[in-house]
Amino acid sequence: MPAATITVRPVASRKELRLFIRLPRLLYKGMAGYVAPLDLEQTDLLHPKRSGTFRHASIRYFLAWRNGAPCGRIAAIVDPIAMEAWNARTGAFGALDALPEEAIVHALLDRAGEWLRDQGVTAMRGPLTLGYHGESGLMISGQHEPPMIATPWHPAALGSHVESWGLKPLQDLLTYRLPLDGTTDTRHIVPAALRPGEGRLGDVTVTRLSKSEIARQGEILRELYNDGWAGTFNFVPLQSYEMAALIAQLKPMLRPEHYVQIDQDGTPVAMAMAIPNIYDIAGDLGGAPSPLGWAKLGLRLLRNRFHTGRVILLGVSHKVRGTMLGALLPSLAISELLRGREALGYEAVELGWILESNTAIRNLIERLVPEPNKIHRLYEAPLAPDAE
Repeated sequence: MPAATITVRPVASRKELRLFIRLPRLLYKGMAGYVAPLDLEQTDLLHPKRSGTFRHASIRYFLAWRNGAPCGRIAAIVDPIAMEAWNARTGAFGALDALPEEAIVHALLDRAGEWLRDQGVTAMRGPLTLGYHGESGLMISGQHEPPMIATPWHPAALGSHVESWGLKPLQDLLTYRLPLDGTTDTRHIVPAALRPGEGRLGDVTVTRLSKSEIARQGEILRELYNDGWAGTFNFVPLQSYEMAALIAQLKPMLRPEHYVQIDQDGTPVAMAMAIPNIYDIAGDLGGAPSPLGWAKLGLRLLRNRFHTGRVILLGVSHKVRGTMLGALLPSLAISELLRGREALGYEAVELGWILESNTAIRNLIERLVPEPNKIHRLYEAPLAPDAE
């Protein structure tokens, strides 16, 4: 019998939007290493009324169908803030999830590329869901590692299908798992004599997270983050409303130990932020928990049953670049963040993602953890002009 035809159509109803959001857990159910995220978490990431990216970007969702059943999804994204930052008419694709079959993946990329080309885009980069600050990259390795918040999962075969379509590897995004055991302090690279408020760091102070000041601290964090990473590969400035949405989503889980702000003479010069891993308390409940499951989740959240986390933001002000303090601050920020491990009770944290080209940060981290435990990959391809 002839092969079933694959059709790719825009998401056109609230029902299809709900399907788009939960589709990965339907496609990947039973695959080795896959743990479904909460639909609620994915709704915050993808729903037009929840995601801040929709405030400045044009985004179109597509679903692939075969024999009346959904078999894949993709988003096509035109982000003017990203285009300005990259100085290129480059669009993005994201939310790429599919049964690991070449025909499905190619059909999805064809449709996304066609829509982007119609918007005047000359190249396509991704996956970025839905942008630089969301879930980035296609998982190349680490499918059997413990799941982590805001870290996309894909079947290993998906990468080869993306490349056979014509997308070329652009940059790898590396994640490192750092055990927080008795050897952490001895392996850290900040000399014990260098403590904030003492000796050569006498004008340096450390501030922790305050729930009453979280909005103000979030804005300081955003400014430091944008300042510290401006001009680096693929960077897009984080907008104030994006930070406000992130803080609102994470506030119920955040504790003082999750955030470190380092000041010099009262001026913020570095920061680091970790977030608890929602999979620790929700990984066994499925994407759509039952009423009993939700009760379990609420109790686990109340009791702070997290045992891992992820360092998601790290930045150093350009004001101290090229100075001794500037060279020390990344490791000092991580060191101060890890000082809270006993209060948090974490067994490990993941540091990521880290650009493969960022040798300075990689050298710092690889003195603690020699090899990444997960690798995600960004791709890019030119979009040929329409033949007509």
